[in-house]
Amino acid sequence: MKTIKIGIIGAGRIGKIHADHLLHMPGAEIAAISDLYAGGELRDWAAERGIPLVTNNSTEIMEHPDIDAVFICSSTDTHVPLIKQAAASGKHIFCEKPVSMSVEQTREALAAAEAAGVSLQIGFNRRFDHNFSRVREIVSEGKIGEPHLIKITSRDPNPPHPDYIKVSGGLFMDMAIHDFDIARFLSGSEVVEVYAQGAVLVDPAIGEQGDIDTAVTTLRFASGALGVIDNSRKAVYGYDQRVEVFGSGGSVSADNDYPSTAVVSGPEGVTRDKPLYFFLERYKEAYINETRQFIESLQNGTPVPVSGHDGLQAELIALAAKRSLEQGRPVKLAELSSGISTVS
Repeated sequence: MKTIKIGIIGAGRIGKIHADHLLHMPGAEIAAISDLYAGGELRDWAAERGIPLVTNNSTEIMEHPDIDAVFICSSTDTHVPLIKQAAASGKHIFCEKPVSMSVEQTREALAAAEAAGVSLQIGFNRRFDHNFSRVREIVSEGKIGEPHLIKITSRDPNPPHPDYIKVSGGLFMDMAIHDFDIARFLSGSEVVEVYAQGAVLVDPAIGEQGDIDTAVTTLRFASGALGVIDNSRKAVYGYDQRVEVFGSGGSVSADNDYPSTAVVSGPEGVTRDKPLYFFLERYKEAYINETRQFIESLQNGTPVPVSGHDGLQAELIALAAKRSLEQGRPVKLAELSSGISTVS
């Protein structure tokens, strides 16, 4: 199998996570990493890992003749121009979510990749979680019949800093977008209508930024199935990630992951460990799996497991949820072909 040479753009937390996984992945080699603030600390970090090129200019990666694919791990506002540049350079692309906060810009990026004939995978890592992927297998095998209800609980252990809220795109685009993608993934059907309600119950500073920290979103799928997603920016007991698919022939659910399965029973009650506290713990293997499958798809010439279309659909659902919250009504995704199509 050909070794896929990788260039990573963006050396923040997620860029370094992908780098550390790629370094131990058969068939992958990191040829370069770029960051606007590529100083001595990053160079030392890269040297320890044997990454030969560190630059503050992503164009060096795009023009590097030996690089086959790029990982775009920079800020969301850079994703579309970098996807277009990578496509023009003939590089395959792995891009963190969301592609953009504009339907028009995302469509332009997808069109550029398609026209260039390069692969584009979007970083919806939860599809590769061992629990959720097993639920999907069971649903797709017909073991619970036709899906009728999809229920998703997604709650963070702590809210982000209010300064992050300013640039995040809001709860729907930043946080719940993963759940919108999982809803499509588990149901096997497209979302056609969204109704969202939200509140500020965790941190008033989030409300001051024009966002919410608590939400319930209901979905209507093309298949006729219904979905319910509840989100909170703060679950005091840890990272709460659960799903259930109820169908005509039964149901399948997945609970949280825990540090151990030990349960202590005594006269004062029954206790166990809290759920894994942070997303990097909860989804460590999922990040590895999504990266491995991207590399394998390039080696085998097969479609990537999470396409640009998947990224666009999740964005459309997020934008519909935002419009629904603002206007207090259900919103059909078809409406987003006109009118509001960006996150402010």
